[in-house]
Amino acid sequence: MSPIDSQTQVAPSQPLARRLGLFDATMLVMGGTIGSGIFMNPHVVAQYVHTSSLVLGAWIAGGVIALTGAFIYAELADRMPQVGGQYAYLRETYHPLLAFLYGWVLLLVIQTGGMAAVTMTFSRYFLELSGVHAADWQIAVVTLTILTVINCLGVRTGGTVQSVLMVIKIFAILLLVGAGTFLVKTSLFHFHPVIGQPISPNLISSFGAAMVPVLFAYGGWQTACFVAGELKDPRRNLPRALVLGVIGVALLYTAVNFICLRVLGVAGLAQTVTPASAVMRSALGPTGAKIIALGIAISTLGFLSQSVLTAPRVYFAMAKDGVFFRQLAWVHPGTRVPVVAIMLQSVWTVVLLSRDYAQILNYVTSMDWIFFGLSASCLFVLRRRNPGGAQIRMPGHPVTTALFCLACAGVVANTIYTQPRDTLIGMAILAAGVPAYFIWKRTARA
Repeated sequence: MSPIDSQTQVAPSQPLARRLGLFDATMLVMGGTIGSGIFMNPHVVAQYVHTSSLVLGAWIAGGVIALTGAFIYAELADRMPQVGGQYAYLRETYHPLLAFLYGWVLLLVIQTGGMAAVTMTFSRYFLELSGVHAADWQIAVVTLTILTVINCLGVRTGGTVQSVLMVIKIFAILLLVGAGTFLVKTSLFHFHPVIGQPISPNLISSFGAAMVPVLFAYGGWQTACFVAGELKDPRRNLPRALVLGVIGVALLYTAVNFICLRVLGVAGLAQTVTPASAVMRSALGPTGAKIIALGIAISTLGFLSQSVLTAPRVYFAMAKDGVFFRQLAWVHPGTRVPVVAIMLQSVWTVVLLSRDYAQILNYVTSMDWIFFGLSASCLFVLRRRNPGGAQIRMPGHPVTTALFCLACAGVVANTIYTQPRDTLIGMAILAAGVPAYFIWKRTARA
């Protein structure tokens, strides 16, 4: 069964241009993952588990889960190297409605809500470092405008800016690790006690709670799949970029947490809201704190740049399928990018700048991880349809794939339990997409 009726498809004026290589794709994977979370979340994890071994173990476990997901998506990308990533996987495997609902909440909640929060974070750091007299929302709008223009100039231009920002981001993290290793002489990291208490349901519950901010920090690598239509040799480069990028992120995250534990100790880490700044202050004094603040600002800017580049390709794919505004399928004949889709996402992000970010991020989480698990489950169906069909294979499937889907379900269940009201808002936005889908289908056929 063809998932999309040929009568409803809308042809773009030009195809997307394949101008991104393996390095660009790897930087997109890492750039979509590393934001400000790694500089803040170690503090949250240390509040739940109280030994160095458990804190470090949580981040290593998060890296294993993320790498498992990367291998799943690597096989999916090998089987379906199509623009839109998760949107295409859900459309081809299950039903166009499910794919549309993913794109619907991606635009209204997941991507733009996260971008709004990250943009405001960058604005506050920029104002603090520069001393410019302006409102944070004004800096946010200017920043979004600049990144939108850059990405409308072409995927090569946007990819280059993203790669440069990612390299600077990696340098900032390595500077933090180096300063904590060589400029702070006393180490407070201890492998013993390993767990600090007998194994009990309470310990398991605490470790599970600690995993939530860890998995949040590891999220975002899958967005690189959105630009499969603009990668050179996507069946080869995208799977490799997913695996290499996630391994790189896991190594950086583990190193940062080891340094935070070495300099601050587990008790000090639990009491320090800004552990990266505390480490740099211990190593280099006030100058070190300013340096890492600049690093965090660049990190958030790099994450935002990656978001502006990748997600509009989903809206482009929806418009091509005739289930969204047809103008979003238009590709500029010169730059060969979906400029209308890019602009729409940035405009909606500006609208969300005035919203309650804590609330937005709560229902961003529930929606994001629902579709994370659903997309991974596509592998079960695709393996049954075509047992071969892929050069990249998920190791340990179906057990490893099932465990990853269970981890996604656990994150969603935790969000429902802790934030039922906000989760209900997200579900309502999701449900509103059902009639919207059928309205667009009817309009396209008419």
